[in-house]
Amino acid sequence: MFGLIIGLITGGIAGWIAGRIMNNEGGMMRNILLGIVGGIVGNAVLGLIGIHGSGFVGNIIVAVVGSCIIIWLVNNLSGR
Repeated sequence: MFGLIIGLITGGIAGWIAGRIMNNEGGMMRNILLGIVGGIVGNAVLGLIGIHGSGFVGNIIVAVVGSCIIIWLVNNLSGR
């Protein structure tokens, strides 16, 4: 249960940061989902080149990178 709460907090922070970096507005729930999916994408993409985040800050950085990738993809696929 504690891990789920930490995951939601990390996802929310990462989604919010990525939204600010990419100048993308969204609600709190969207930011949390974006951060969680971004964490998965970030771990996969950065893992391919040998970079892994450790600890709270490392996980947020990886999730922010992944979230930025997702925002970029969605914006380009939707024509924004």
